[in-house]
Amino acid sequence: MRKVLIVGLVVAVTAVACSPGASTSTPVPELQRQADLYAIEHLEVTFHKAASIKDIELMMSIWADNATLVLGAETYTGKAEIRDFFLNKSGPFKPANTWEGDTPAYKIVITIDGDKGTLYYECHFIDVATRAVASATASNQSVARINGVWLITNAVGGTAILSP
Repeated sequence: MRKVLIVGLVVAVTAVACSPGASTSTPVPELQRQADLYAIEHLEVTFHKAASIKDIELMMSIWADNATLVLGAETYTGKAEIRDFFLNKSGPFKPANTWEGDTPAYKIVITIDGDKGTLYYECHFIDVATRAVASATASNQSVARINGVWLITNAVGGTAILSP
């Protein structure tokens, strides 16, 4: 009897909560904003995971087809050129380097405006053997929701100043 009562209560609460007139504590636009913030922040997580494990396919999964990457006077346009940069010039992808990528969470800045936004973060690459910072860079990115997925459309990289 108790089991039937509990199941009946769950069904009743679910029916009321899911009814068209049911109110929620968080408005739908705010839920979408939170989902977008999470998805954009996940670009940074994926970037550092891909760099740390030297997974070029994972790295390229976060770039739009026509993205640009600007590093100093060099501009790489499109996935083929960006892939070539990571495979042949990027420190974390060099076979001799065993680096772990990290970003202090408090240094991540995200903005959202509809289907476009920005993402700023610092890359602190730690040499696993020496436990020393091998490279400290910063990336200022434009991102966009393309076919329902947030991707990097433009990234400008530079040197990060290590400070709190």
